[in-house]
Amino acid sequence: MPDFSCIVNEQISPSMRLDRYISEVLKLLSRSQIKTRNLKAKINGKDVKLSKPVKQNDVLDIYWTEMPPVDIIPENISLDIIYEDKRCIVINKFQGMVVHPGAGNRQGTLANALYFRRLDTTGHESGNKRPGIVHRLDKDTSGVIITALDDETHTFLADQFKTRKVRKNYIAIVQGIPEKTKGCIETHISRDPANRKRFRVSANGKNAVTYYKVIKSWKEYSLLLLRPRTGRTHQLRVHLMYIGHPVLGDPVYGKSDKLFSEATLMLHSKSLVITLPDEKEERVFNSLIPQRFIAVMEKLNRMNING
Repeated sequence: MPDFSCIVNEQISPSMRLDRYISEVLKLLSRSQIKTRNLKAKINGKDVKLSKPVKQNDVLDIYWTEMPPVDIIPENISLDIIYEDKRCIVINKFQGMVVHPGAGNRQGTLANALYFRRLDTTGHESGNKRPGIVHRLDKDTSGVIITALDDETHTFLADQFKTRKVRKNYIAIVQGIPEKTKGCIETHISRDPANRKRFRVSANGKNAVTYYKVIKSWKEYSLLLLRPRTGRTHQLRVHLMYIGHPVLGDPVYGKSDKLFSEATLMLHSKSLVITLPDEKEERVFNSLIPQRFIAVMEKLNRMNING
């Protein structure tokens, strides 16, 4: 049986797609929910794509998958907030913080902190525990991340990531000095079949593009500015390993380092350029250079002077 059936009674624009009609006229599901709930539909008894235009007197049968309840425990975790309004929060994520609960990480995540903050702000439980995680950073990658406070904002922001309108800038300290001071790394990336937690460059993977520029170099290390054009999992770390300059302190794709044996992942999301809902001009959100970067660079500067 369909989850919902109706006849289109309104006289609507001939170009209105089915997915827009469902979200904007029927208000059954938001656009982000349509994408995540495996929605399928029939018009006048025939299976159709969601891009199909609808017209007056069409009979719609709509099917979707209900999402299981999200069991997120609200936790009063301190956050470094860069910007906040009623629709989104931009955060400077600490290194070591997981973005979303998963196996072995049910608490202490950004999602737990956001849910607590929402309850603390409203004073009551809204019933929607699903956090608006628009994009992700690895656990040990610090820096700028934006989150949505409602479904409409989530869709608006997520669409910008999907269409590559967002500009992300990272900094990384890597081992070695690239031959070229700037360039583009373009490969395909897929999950490593030998280790499901790793990714690798593969002819059968998804296209991945990263632009880089050497900001400063020392004898055996470099500070890079990275601009990912795509957003594949572990993309920057895999690409830097691929060109022979892994991120210093990377426990998965890096190699041991005698000078900085205690270093943690030296990768940081420095800035994010994105348009917020109801605004026309882009916003630029920046974060400070982390102390772990400053400590490594100061040590390298001293060694260069003394050497």
